[in-house]
Amino acid sequence: MNNQQSFTDRIVREAECRKMTGTCRTKRHLMEKEGKFPARRKLGGRAVGWMLSEIQEWLQSQPKVITNKTV
Repeated sequence: MNNQQSFTDRIVREAECRKMTGTCRTKRHLMEKEGKFPARRKLGGRAVGWMLSEIQEWLQSQPKVITNKTV
């Protein structure tokens, strides 16, 4: 059990996922269908969530925006 990630991983629900990614539910759903966003996990009934580690990995893989603020 060397993988410490499994000890800190948890489920992220909709509101937290929106805050972390800055994208709305519809946009994430479309990206998920295209394989460009981690797949949601069914938690029961109508509840879904995402693995925190997968969202963090996705965030790190996104291109960085560099702005030049020289005036």
